[in-house]
Amino acid sequence: QVQLVESGGRLVQAGGSLRLSCAASIRSFSPSRMGWFRQAPGKEREFVAYMWWSGGAPTYADSVKGRFTISRDSAKNTVYLQMNSLKPEDTAVYYCAAATSVIGQYDYWGQGTQVTVSS
Repeated sequence: QVQLVESGGRLVQAGGSLRLSCAASIRSFSPSRMGWFRQAPGKEREFVAYMWWSGGAPTYADSVKGRFTISRDSAKNTVYLQMNSLKPEDTAVYYCAAATSVIGQYDYWGQGTQVTVSS
């Protein structure tokens, strides 16, 4: 069973930056896709970004395009979310997820890390 562990969330002022990390517990883990999602209080979970583990252009939600960057370090089995120009509306619990198939749902989820952006 793969475990995903997020870290890096904290309180930050608007306009600031954060980098979230998501590490997989299995060294040989090789998913098809890795994604980031977020859930703000009182709202449904929403897609933020995803990338193919093998490479290629990532995909972003319109709300974060140009501000967030998803990347991965295969050697460390870790995916990152670099978040710049943060806004109060980015406040949410951020989750990473891994999919083993090319299409369809994500199979593994992390426990989430809280990001709070103050105005």
